[in-house]
Amino acid sequence: MSDDVRTPVIGIIGGSGLYDIEGLEDQRWQRVSSPWGEASDQLLFGTLDGVSVVFLPRHGRGHKLSPTDLNYRANIDVMKRAGVTDILSLSAVGSLKGELPPGHFVIVDQFIDRTFARAKSFFGAGCVAHVSMADPVCRRLGDALERAAVEQGLPVTRGGTYLAMEGPQFSTRAESHLYRSWGCSVIGMTNMPEAKLAREAEICYATVAMVTDFDCWHTEHEAVTVEQVVKVLLGNADKARGLVRAVVPGLGGERHVCSAGCDHALDYAIITPSAARDPEVVARLDAVAGRMLG
Repeated sequence: MSDDVRTPVIGIIGGSGLYDIEGLEDQRWQRVSSPWGEASDQLLFGTLDGVSVVFLPRHGRGHKLSPTDLNYRANIDVMKRAGVTDILSLSAVGSLKGELPPGHFVIVDQFIDRTFARAKSFFGAGCVAHVSMADPVCRRLGDALERAAVEQGLPVTRGGTYLAMEGPQFSTRAESHLYRSWGCSVIGMTNMPEAKLAREAEICYATVAMVTDFDCWHTEHEAVTVEQVVKVLLGNADKARGLVRAVVPGLGGERHVCSAGCDHALDYAIITPSAARDPEVVARLDAVAGRMLG
């Protein structure tokens, strides 16, 4: 098979409330080692209508890891080592817009990163690279998710900006109003630097942001209880499983390079010439950047 033709392997990263994928055939949990440390959990391998699928519960089974404690680099690295070509990121979020109520799905196309306590790149001292994030989401995957959501009858909006905050606390009301003034659609704690690292690893990436509640700007909804939020969260997770079952079969079959250019994001990104690269750093990059450094 040529470098320009590949058989897709669909990676699913499940957020709060989504710790498994039902209906996978030949499924097995398997630990994949990474030079970047421990991933959130083992990977669940299987097939769905003949399409290879790899699932990772972002917070680990049992929701043991907070957003700040996640090893984002290891999570993306093990996906790459497992052969994943496309990642569908499923994430619980708060809404920053009145027209995006609890239970609504948003297929995000932009991010604002307000996190500050996380390693955000595979590259650095010993091998420097600057990867474009102008269009952080794969349009091809976004199109497929939109079609599948509409077919499933899900309340869905295509396009919107995801504000990634550090957490684990939620926003102050002043912060919430600030993010609304920036035009953000939803707020969450996990999709950055996840999306940045997927881009560096040349993996196509798309986010389905699942609204559980309105952020604290919406004073009329202050009375919402944790019990109500959890109910919406679990309902969203069930709908997300249905969305995955609907979208994955259409992403199978051999294809050429991504039309959005995601799988060639490193073509002109690596600045450090080969003679100056630290061999130990290059060794850690064998999976995510092996196409360019091999």
